[in-house]
Amino acid sequence: MTMRTVVDLTRCQGYAQCVFLAPDVFRLHGEEGLLYAPAVPDDQVERVRQAAAACPVQAILLGEEVSGGAR
Repeated sequence: MTMRTVVDLTRCQGYAQCVFLAPDVFRLHGEEGLLYAPAVPDDQVERVRQAAAACPVQAILLGEEVSGGAR
């Protein structure tokens, strides 16, 4: 399984807690624009969980997706 992340950019206020906790997945673009990798690398899962928990506006949603070919 691969963890997937989605950020509700209408909720995101640019506090950047996620950027500090998981800089390999989240980064700021300009003053307030957030860029992120939807597919979370296995070695970043715990950091992304911490980032989601630390988000002051709970804008980060986590889910798991079955990897290729499973039926």
